[in-house]
Amino acid sequence: MTATADAEAAANELMPLAEYLGSVLRRLRALPPLDLDLTQAHGNVLAGDVLAPHPYPAFDQAAIDGYAARWEDLAAAGRVGSHPSFGKFEGGPRPIRLNVVGDLGAASWRPVRLTPGTCFSVAAGAPLPIGADVVVPVHWTDQGMAAVEILHAPKRGSGVRRTGEELAAGQLLAAAGTYVTPAMVATFAASGIGHVIVRPSPRVVVVATGDELVDVGRPSQPGQVVDANSHALTAAAVEAGALAYRIGICDDDPEGLRGLLEDQTLRADLIITTGGTGTGPGDMLRRVLSRRDPGRGAVEFTGVALSPGATLGFGTVGGEEVPVVCLPGEPGSALIGFEVLGRPVIQLLAGAEPVFRPSVKAHLLETVSSPGGLREFRPAHVAERRGGGYTVQPLAGGPYTLSGLAEANGLLVLGERVTTAAAGSTVDVLLLDRRR
Repeated sequence: MTATADAEAAANELMPLAEYLGSVLRRLRALPPLDLDLTQAHGNVLAGDVLAPHPYPAFDQAAIDGYAARWEDLAAAGRVGSHPSFGKFEGGPRPIRLNVVGDLGAASWRPVRLTPGTCFSVAAGAPLPIGADVVVPVHWTDQGMAAVEILHAPKRGSGVRRTGEELAAGQLLAAAGTYVTPAMVATFAASGIGHVIVRPSPRVVVVATGDELVDVGRPSQPGQVVDANSHALTAAAVEAGALAYRIGICDDDPEGLRGLLEDQTLRADLIITTGGTGTGPGDMLRRVLSRRDPGRGAVEFTGVALSPGATLGFGTVGGEEVPVVCLPGEPGSALIGFEVLGRPVIQLLAGAEPVFRPSVKAHLLETVSSPGGLREFRPAHVAERRGGGYTVQPLAGGPYTLSGLAEANGLLVLGERVTTAAAGSTVDVLLLDRRR
């Protein structure tokens, strides 16, 4: 049997990624909802549909600074001809003269009514006088104070915002599962909403395990590995919408590890560990968390048809049965593992829909090979084509996945049956949250 055949046979013993994710996500439920003040709701996910309790605008109002008038009084403005008040105008626009009977600002509240031949000077946001159906821009007038000459007549309804014109009472403002954005906060407030029901942002604790780990600020030496994972995964959890806390490094001490994790269950909705998922002599985390002790939870470690990183762990710890996700210790594999498992778990706990990143079909610019039997997630740079659609350039993968991820704005996805993807073929790409 060839090396390729051996690899494919080994891959056939692994659980397909889609089947594994389904088995994990079905065990989870979104966190219980909270009633939050509007100023605290940004970044959380709505637990239910939000309907407008009141219309917006709440009353007829001026949309611009100008003069609120009756359109019938302005219909002849700007026409060449004659007018009883001004005589005959040959070769120039014919103005209309109206009496200015008052000024209205945004803070005005007394109802007023227009009579024929009159207007009000109004500021943007001011209540519209009864009978007014147009606001003439200031620069279309002589800007008079007691009386004003209007040189051009706007269309009927110009410069006016009617009650409920933008948002009607009872209108759906945002659906359940939607992230609350700053613009959404403004919309809620304008509609008279002061509180919303949201799912809380999951509290995520990140722990790196291994006797070999040392903290950042020094290069790795034989017998020492700098802990890049706990820093990277904490940042990734924050990007996914979590309140993330980095605990740091935990040595391969069984009792110390179990005690640390149980202590964290008091402050966490999810625990993410990295390292120790294999079956080697130093993989203490797997041996400790696989043990099924009554009332303490257990984690199941599964070989998954995933590249890079083939072993993932999921289960619960502590009497509170807090979910725990266990990722590989190699940094590139840990970040890919977070993308395929950790991030969807956070999204589900937060009540977000959908839980997976958006994907696009893209035109592959370079031929790549992929391990048979494994679903490979490879760093890539995706760009929009001028004529529409996307192109994708593969970046460093395999043992160089970490450096590839630092440059990537997408993940090229190659299925289990793909061993070679030719340049020019169409492939799936997950879009990462990168501002570039």
